[in-house]
Amino acid sequence: MTLDQTVLQIGDHAFSLGQLLLAGAGLAFLLIIVTAVLAWRGQKHRREESLETMRRAGELEFRLAEMAGQLRHFADQTQSGQQHLTRALDERLDQVSHRLGRGLNEQAERTHQSLKHLYERLAVIDTAQANLTQLSSEMVSLKDILANKQARGAYGQARMEAIIRDGLHANAFTFQATLSNGSRPDCLIKLPDSELRLVLDAKFPLEAFNALKVATGEAPIRAAETRLRKDVIHHVKDIAEKYLIAGETHETAIMFVPSESIYADLYEKFEDVIQKAHRERVIIASPNILMLLIQTMQAIFKDARMREQAGVIKIEVARLLEDVGRLKDRVLDLQRHFGQASGDLEKLGLSADKITKRGLRIEQLDVEEPAKVASDEAQLRLVQGR
Repeated sequence: MTLDQTVLQIGDHAFSLGQLLLAGAGLAFLLIIVTAVLAWRGQKHRREESLETMRRAGELEFRLAEMAGQLRHFADQTQSGQQHLTRALDERLDQVSHRLGRGLNEQAERTHQSLKHLYERLAVIDTAQANLTQLSSEMVSLKDILANKQARGAYGQARMEAIIRDGLHANAFTFQATLSNGSRPDCLIKLPDSELRLVLDAKFPLEAFNALKVATGEAPIRAAETRLRKDVIHHVKDIAEKYLIAGETHETAIMFVPSESIYADLYEKFEDVIQKAHRERVIIASPNILMLLIQTMQAIFKDARMREQAGVIKIEVARLLEDVGRLKDRVLDLQRHFGQASGDLEKLGLSADKITKRGLRIEQLDVEEPAKVASDEAQLRLVQGR
């Protein structure tokens, strides 16, 4: 088969073997070219992809490096914050520990002071309890005293004597003195400007009062009240008969009651007894009433002493007036001396003024030259030498 032999007939065109071979070679060449172009384009694309991959890898590395820096910065900040937080926590813990320790110390000190005050209060309570125990024993003793008639009289006598001794001078009263009829009252008080004596009696009947206090029921109470009236009125009559002596004692006597409560019960519940005592010229007095009476008598004694000393005071006032007159004369003499001294001082002032004026006039004179003064002095010496 030759190259110009027709191999293919397409329509009106006939293609030989050479043309087909040439067309195949061109086609092959074209395929090679296309393949090369495609390969070149693929290689370029791969190179671009490689470059893009490298660029992205670089950016990724840059991002990673940036993130690593940020992570390191964040780690540094976190570490710094942790250290600051640790320091702050340590400082706060130290402050809390210090405050807690100081608070515990203050609380311990306050507890110690409270315990100290508590111990002091307990000591006071122990002392008060001891005093109460002693007072209880004394009250028992007082109860025993009041149960005994003689001891009760001695107790009332002691209270009356204490009040009188505290308020009056020793020369103004007498205890257990004997009157002209042989009776012996508990106390006689001397009245000022009079020979009469005021009688005080401290033997008050308390058995009826004790019976009235312990009585229960209407009949026992009435019986105790009847006994009380009878005993008190009987004692009032004894005082009036024994101690009220005309020309020797005062027309009124004092019956001392050693208890304010008994005195209040008498005036509240037994007014008829008080009225009968007044008619018998006997005054019932409690410790407070007796103290007021003694203070009144003390003022009376003071007034009497002032009247007794009135003459002496008058003489002393006259002497005082004489001394005041002499003092006035001496003051006048001293005033004259001061006047004379004042005149002498004025004269001395005038002389001093004159001397001062003369000194000023001498100071204002013109002074000559020193050489001329020296020559004058030399001439004066020569003249004197001659």
